[in-house]
Amino acid sequence: MPQRIYRFKYGIYGETRQILVYTRGDEVYASNYTNKGTAFTEAERQQLGISGSLPPAVSNLEQQVQNSLARLAGKYSDLERFLYLRGLFDRNVVLAHAVIASDIRRFMHVIYTPTVGLACQQYSSMFREANGLHFYPGNIDQAEEILRRYAHRDIRVAVVTDNQGILGIGDQGAGGIAICLGKLMLYTQGAGIAPWHCLPISLDVGTNNEALLNDAFYLGWRHHRLIGSDYLRFMQRFARAFRTVFPDAICQWEDFSKQNAFAIRDANLHNMISFNDDIQGTGAVVLAAILTAMRVKHEKLIDQVFLVHGAGAGGVGIAEQLDLALVAAGLSETEARARIFTMDSHGLVTSSRPLEPYKEKFAKDAASLPWYKDPHKDGTLPTVVKNAGITVLIGTSSQAGSFTPEVVRAMAVNTERPVILPLSNPTDKCEATPADLYAWTAGQALVATGSPFAPVILAGREQRVGQCNNVFVFPGVGLGILGSGASEVLPAFFTAAAHAVSAAVSQADIRSGILMPPVEELREISTQVAMAVGTAAFAAGVSRPCPFSQFQPNDEPAGLKKLVEGMRWQPAYLPLVPM
Repeated sequence: MPQRIYRFKYGIYGETRQILVYTRGDEVYASNYTNKGTAFTEAERQQLGISGSLPPAVSNLEQQVQNSLARLAGKYSDLERFLYLRGLFDRNVVLAHAVIASDIRRFMHVIYTPTVGLACQQYSSMFREANGLHFYPGNIDQAEEILRRYAHRDIRVAVVTDNQGILGIGDQGAGGIAICLGKLMLYTQGAGIAPWHCLPISLDVGTNNEALLNDAFYLGWRHHRLIGSDYLRFMQRFARAFRTVFPDAICQWEDFSKQNAFAIRDANLHNMISFNDDIQGTGAVVLAAILTAMRVKHEKLIDQVFLVHGAGAGGVGIAEQLDLALVAAGLSETEARARIFTMDSHGLVTSSRPLEPYKEKFAKDAASLPWYKDPHKDGTLPTVVKNAGITVLIGTSSQAGSFTPEVVRAMAVNTERPVILPLSNPTDKCEATPADLYAWTAGQALVATGSPFAPVILAGREQRVGQCNNVFVFPGVGLGILGSGASEVLPAFFTAAAHAVSAAVSQADIRSGILMPPVEELREISTQVAMAVGTAAFAAGVSRPCPFSQFQPNDEPAGLKKLVEGMRWQPAYLPLVPM
């Protein structure tokens, strides 16, 4: 939308106070940022030149939310509900976010996992409205010019994907941008980053999904994926353009393949304010669950032995975060890595076989394991659990049912209360169900999942299953980075975030063995995470004056809290000021 139609007026904390409107008539409600639907007052209708364009009754936001909820109740599937909410967002962002906020637990399943996976797969056939940016080899050389079209929106967070590692469904070509749209809606819900400050970006370097390439209606760049130096040049062009146009904005890398996720993250560690949520956000939220389990068990993190079953980007990211946390807790680097085992589709990851570079850090020296003689026999999941003395088992393998009774009972020999985290999603790829894990351990397992599960009956009562959802981490991390003015994203930020999320678990939940807080507390938790991240930025010396605010916290916790709370947006109609 050209700047001449509207402009945002900010308060001292960088929060939007008013929208200055430079047009009249139909264009006012054609923009989803200025449209209020039937909530335009009679005075606004006169001032903005839309009197007569709407029926005479004036509704308030609460009435609009109730009407929208009634419409949603008539939908027959979550995909229909997804389409309704996306359509609502495209017309009226305030109303869309107010509806979602009315029941965040319910609607998170609709706007993000698992429903967003279907939206990615059906993106071309469901396309209704342009959202975000699509870069491809035909326009990447104009990246700066294209990004500058959005400068008037004061972009603060971009979620960027190359569409290759989408959830558990892989390469989805241009459809992967739906993931970015969903993540940014959660940034708004959790951290209060106003929708106009958010930018979803697809880096469309082609697809190796033959079904898409053969689909006559596919909307993406119809070529096989760029690889090697061509791929790297494309990514470098984008990164250079982004940091030139939005030097103070966060670039969150999302759903890259495991081959590229670490390389892209590491190449931009110091020249962009960027991080990879699949690696670092996942690592932090899993660490949070494990820290909570230590509170339940009254044990120390440094006394555990960890096995990550699934050495992709998320799995190795978890191992990285555990390594950092163990060192921070007092172990040496060698001692920390000795307690972390990883497995992939070939079994235990050892240095005796060829490995992708990102797996090498946690590969075991087979000669140092007296029980490891035959890779085919001794590298299996039950054998590793038994012989390595695993007390914390983490699943990122997408291998449904891989946490068998044999594996779980082997863990129960190692520890009275095994910590078992089957994280693969969607639900049908989960390594084990919570109900089975509790049944196989007589209720002693400490469980959190990646996908949402219904409550289970434990000891005669219903118990919520904690979900290791990255939404507890990335919105607060983003808000803490913005508030502190951090010039780069440090690993310590994610350790701090993990401790903040774990600290948010109530004593009542601790007594019940629930490892994660309820998602209904997302906004409060995001504030606590932001405070922890901002404080870590101050301590590390990477903070600077907040580029989006007149108010500066000056490395003071009270000032930081005032800023992160003051800059947050809530779904409420802003004054529209005719210009």
